[in-house]
Amino acid sequence: MTESATEVETTAPPPTPRRPRSTAALCLVLVVVLAGSVVCGVALGPVSVPFGDVLRYLRAAATGGVVEAAEAGPYRIVWDIRLPRVLLAAVVGAGLSAVGVAIQAVVRNALADPYVLGISSGASVGATAVATTGLFASLGVYALSTAAFLSALVAMVLVYLVAGRGGLTPLRLVLTGTALAHGFSAVAMLLVFQSPRGEAARAAMFWLLGSLGGVTWASVPVAAAVVVAGTAYLVGRAGHLNALSLGDETATTLGVDVARTRRALFAVTAAMTGVLVAVSGAVGFVGLMLPHLVRLTVGADHRRVLAVAPLAGACFLIWVDVAARLLAAPEELPLGVITAALGVPCFVFLMGCRGYVFGGR
Repeated sequence: MTESATEVETTAPPPTPRRPRSTAALCLVLVVVLAGSVVCGVALGPVSVPFGDVLRYLRAAATGGVVEAAEAGPYRIVWDIRLPRVLLAAVVGAGLSAVGVAIQAVVRNALADPYVLGISSGASVGATAVATTGLFASLGVYALSTAAFLSALVAMVLVYLVAGRGGLTPLRLVLTGTALAHGFSAVAMLLVFQSPRGEAARAAMFWLLGSLGGVTWASVPVAAAVVVAGTAYLVGRAGHLNALSLGDETATTLGVDVARTRRALFAVTAAMTGVLVAVSGAVGFVGLMLPHLVRLTVGADHRRVLAVAPLAGACFLIWVDVAARLLAAPEELPLGVITAALGVPCFVFLMGCRGYVFGGR
């Protein structure tokens, strides 16, 4: 191990003997809660399925068991419709929480979230174009997510090219992302405004607020692989995130190549955000709120925060999706409406916590 690597690993104060055990215990509790949330998320909906039947259908699907013909309808609801949706909700919640933790450290801004770089607004242009003009219609059900991901990549490249001219500093990243986000949003709104089809415009607006409607098994593996790989990378760079959160000068004295580290973290978090927005739309407040709540619980060390935040985010978004299906049944509410309704009181609560400093600084 090099001297610089040793210095990075010591950026956080040595943990007390009790804190690691409490963090591990919290993770174990969240894993149990996540498993229960998945079962509840599959069972609950406009058409409820008894919990016993849900477990039986899942066991039959996993082991190749036989389901009676009379139960084909409930089985299809459980396996083909709700389970992929619930699993994708867990993946999106985990990914947004992990990205939120990293972004807040990279730009050293307590108000940063996965969408501060303008990636989601870029994705909204592609998704809106599909909904209003029929772009990529030959791709069928994959048209919207494909267009959203491609336009998110374009947005990522533009942000990097513009912000990187004078060095990829936190201020330049935030300013560039915010400016381009407004530009992309204007294009998306123009497409909605000029759409001759009211239903297409409504579908575009629904997606812009986040939705998991129409999810199939095909959407889960890619998103899950990206989130797992990206989160693993961020966990491996937890020491660097600790250093960056202290400021560039301090991070440099601790042996961190700040410019190279920030570029790598920008690429990883932007790619994760693009994939997540492509499959679920722009679900607000998850990547902004969950990191702060987790820091309030386990402290500011990114090793602990990145261990807990993805699990907490997964559980949270599953229940948000359940609420979206139930509160206005048989219609669905956009996920962003519910996350905003929960996020605003949450931040009012955090503002009243005298012992909490936003971002751990």
